[in-house]
Amino acid sequence: MMQAFRNAAKPLMVVVAITFFAWLVLDLSGITGGTGLLTQTSVGKVNGQSIDARTYQNIVQQAIDSRQRQSSSSMGLEDYQQVRDEVWDQLVQSNVLNAEYHRRGIDVSDDEIVQAMRTSPLPEFRNVPEFQTDSQFDLGKYQRWLTSSVAQQYLPSLEAQYRDELLRTKLFRLVTSDIYLSDAALWQRYRDEHEMVKVSLTAIVPRNAVPDSSIHVSDAEVAAYYKAHQNDFQRPKTAFLSFVALPRIATASDTAAVRARADSARAEILGGAPFADVARRESADSASAAKGGDLGEWTKGSMDPAFDSAAFSIPLNTVSQPVRSQFGFHLIEVTSRKGNKAKGRHILFPIEVTGSHRDVLDAQADSLEHLAAEKSDPAALDTVARALKLPIGHSGPVQQGSRVQLGQLVVPDAGVWAFQAKVGATSPVIETSIAYYIFRLDSLQPAGVPPLAQIRSSVASALRDQKKWNAAREIGKDYLKRLEQGSTMAQAAAAMKLPNKEFGPFSRINPPLTNPIVVGTAFGLKKGERSGVLDTKDGLYVLETLDHISADSTKFAKELDEYRARLINVAKQERVRNYLASLRKSAKVVDNREKVLRTTQPTPG
Repeated sequence: MMQAFRNAAKPLMVVVAITFFAWLVLDLSGITGGTGLLTQTSVGKVNGQSIDARTYQNIVQQAIDSRQRQSSSSMGLEDYQQVRDEVWDQLVQSNVLNAEYHRRGIDVSDDEIVQAMRTSPLPEFRNVPEFQTDSQFDLGKYQRWLTSSVAQQYLPSLEAQYRDELLRTKLFRLVTSDIYLSDAALWQRYRDEHEMVKVSLTAIVPRNAVPDSSIHVSDAEVAAYYKAHQNDFQRPKTAFLSFVALPRIATASDTAAVRARADSARAEILGGAPFADVARRESADSASAAKGGDLGEWTKGSMDPAFDSAAFSIPLNTVSQPVRSQFGFHLIEVTSRKGNKAKGRHILFPIEVTGSHRDVLDAQADSLEHLAAEKSDPAALDTVARALKLPIGHSGPVQQGSRVQLGQLVVPDAGVWAFQAKVGATSPVIETSIAYYIFRLDSLQPAGVPPLAQIRSSVASALRDQKKWNAAREIGKDYLKRLEQGSTMAQAAAAMKLPNKEFGPFSRINPPLTNPIVVGTAFGLKKGERSGVLDTKDGLYVLETLDHISADSTKFAKELDEYRARLINVAKQERVRNYLASLRKSAKVVDNREKVLRTTQPTPG
């Protein structure tokens, strides 16, 4: 029947883009045990089945191309790494699920696929204009398209996608078929949602309750603590970097030049040029520029304050003077206002380096690229620093998997590059909004426990924290003593300069307190009862239940059937998530991507 379904195709013009990893995996790579159509250089294995390197790279490249088509911003090394990891996870999961289908004997017939394709269109098809009548999805038009010659080229990937979804549905139905919630379990959940308490809470947080000046640590204590707590100071592989930064911050002359551009554009519009044409040509806000600057409707307070102030004060249907915001200069035209709502359009002129300043910066950036970028000689960084009269800076230790942070600025890509480079090498030029950077990898520290000399301050801080905890416990004892002598919680807290606050009423499901020990204790106390000192990882707490409202069992009985259906659906979703996680955890996965693809990673298309 499937072949007949394909042969029945007739012409209908429509553009549909479908990306489906499983089809590529099953039909091209051969990772499920076949030979595949490509070379068999493996980037890894899943349960003994190899994943072909070229197929992996091709899928990664397609994903990169797709992301670049959807975004106007360029991708960096971290973005590429994210795509590679997402593709890898998809390949691993596809392999694991296919093995599970085989183990359980789950299959899907062609007739089932045909029926699903005809009656259950994918969500992306519902928004295709050719499949709509009076702005509503028309199933008949969609079904006619399925029999067209245009649809024929998409049917293999569509069939694969429907087959995969049907297989998953059958598997998940099996996995969740035994879920049953008893009345007792439902009542417990209902009670958790509807039982309410109000509490008074006093917190004794060591870092706040114990002043630094009262804690002293000696060198001998630090050394002893380091020796006794080696596991606490394990560190991942760490890179140490030097860098030069070529600033690209706009000057007053750049700002004046951008303002002049905005003035000129405004004069052009006032002279008769259509606002929409100027917006499409000039505006840096690409989303609104494509629509002639149209912003649609917005609510007061949702825009930059300077923009909002102008938009809600200028006369309607007039072009404003250039308005400066954090994004640059705007020409604003408001077409309607009602209450705190406005409709209008704008043209954005970002403040950036321009004119002679741009020429100088471009020449310096060229020198930075030529003299220092991607060199194996460590002296290249020193050479460009002298040539451009730039200081050499040093980042803090950069742990593998983290990003390079210079003060408040996070620099993209450098953290990925550092663990792919050789010691002494320099990075490509890394561009941010405020500077061009080149980094040098000065050294790599292997994973493990660093020498005490290198982390002495961290060890001393940990020891100081431990002493603060001990001091805080003594404060807790003094606080309880005051309560036993007749002080209220608020009075004792005020006398000892400790924070005391009332919370609630709240339920177990959405408590305003994040500490589970505190929340559990609150619901375990009757109205008027008080806890002892709760010693938790977050701090020390004492609480008193001011009110305790029980859940209504009569109301629960009336809502039982509807409540059961809702919670069973939630339980099924949770069961599926846990099941997929367990399959992945039990899979034997060998990831050789870094070794195999070190010099052959996909690049932007």
